[in-house]
Amino acid sequence: MKRVLIYSHDTFGLGNIRRMLEVARHLVQSSPEVSVLVVTGSPMLHAFRIPQRVDYVKLPCLSRNVEGRYGARYLDLTLDATVRLRANIIRSTIADFEPDLILVDKKPFGVEDELAGALSELPVGAARPKLVLLLRDILDSPEATTRVWKKNGCFEAIEAYYDEVLVVGSPEVFDLRHEYQFPPFAAAKVNFCGYIAREPGRRTRAEARQDLGVAPGQPLVVVTAGGGEDGHALLSNYLEGLRLLPAAERPRSHIVCGPEMGDAPRAALHRAAAALPQVSLQDFSDDMMSVMSAGDVVVAMGGYNTVCELLTLHKRAVIVPRCKPGLEQTIRAERMSRLGLLSMVHPEEITPEGLLETVAAELLHATGPASHAKLKNLDGLAHCTAAIFEQIGLDTHEKLPARTPAKQPAKAPARPKPAPAYTHGLAQVPALQTDLALHRGTPWNQASFNVSSAR
Repeated sequence: MKRVLIYSHDTFGLGNIRRMLEVARHLVQSSPEVSVLVVTGSPMLHAFRIPQRVDYVKLPCLSRNVEGRYGARYLDLTLDATVRLRANIIRSTIADFEPDLILVDKKPFGVEDELAGALSELPVGAARPKLVLLLRDILDSPEATTRVWKKNGCFEAIEAYYDEVLVVGSPEVFDLRHEYQFPPFAAAKVNFCGYIAREPGRRTRAEARQDLGVAPGQPLVVVTAGGGEDGHALLSNYLEGLRLLPAAERPRSHIVCGPEMGDAPRAALHRAAAALPQVSLQDFSDDMMSVMSAGDVVVAMGGYNTVCELLTLHKRAVIVPRCKPGLEQTIRAERMSRLGLLSMVHPEEITPEGLLETVAAELLHATGPASHAKLKNLDGLAHCTAAIFEQIGLDTHEKLPARTPAKQPAKAPARPKPAPAYTHGLAQVPALQTDLALHRGTPWNQASFNVSSAR
């Protein structure tokens, strides 16, 4: 049995842990000879279905504010003390689990360099585990990322410790080797795997629409804020835009707040939605693929996972990206908008009226498919799995589609490695009458995350 340890970057939102759990799931589904241990501080880890042969070690939670500064989320500890505690747990986990491969998400040295000690203590020779860095398509602006990576020695970490860098993106959208000025020795290790297509939802589009009480042929706009921690502005602008429209012109709309939205902004959205009979509001769904498939147009932020869901579903989308603390979402939305994959409203230019005008324009064309044929590679999971299996000497029996061609920079000479849902407006629909127990200290119940059937 081969052992893979996954370190998941986990300080803001749900995107990173969702992506890494998808990778873990695909690894164990692709071979009975793999077990995976996920190391993460995500406070929402318990809300996800954990596959067989996957387990996790929970680190104390960190949080990151809109300025990008870290702190302890719950414990009465300084940042230094929390990072030291996390680093010690990581070090002992690696030592006792003895992984064949360590897959690191996003940061070569981890959050606040908490992986540095563990990396320096890895055994040498045949006992040394393979190290693979996994990067999403875009980290931040080229200026910010290049500056931080050079300052923090990230390129040197890739040279010294990592065997491969997997990018779940396409150079057609963003070639990070060029944009982030990767030195030749680091660029030579980069493997573009493609975007990660999402698994289908548990319900068909027709079933999801019926569960939401949407009439046949009735246009539906689904509005989601992802994890929701900073999604209030998007959702409140949408609801205000609806309020300003004549009642007869308001499209049927379903709002999903996200589990990490604060109590006060969530309550404000409930009050606003209560005044609009065309609106249903749900705090959280663990079947967002079904919910999004029900919509004719989806309004969302520009996180990696959300965009992958939209690409998988071939949905017409209006993206209002986050622009703080980093520009990752804004750059992704701008690049994909240029390719005709989606429409973008800049967050600093958003108005309720303008947002609804953009949505109305998309609804006019909702009967036609979105233009996703230009971005062909959504096979990121398969290519990631194949690369990881190759590193640890396992075969993949899955026939892989060709990756997006990417011209490789000249390879540098080898260098030695150093040693719950409550609704307003349509609250009478049984499918929406669930209650989410997300408060800290409340026992988790899987049933509370499921939208029950109306039939």
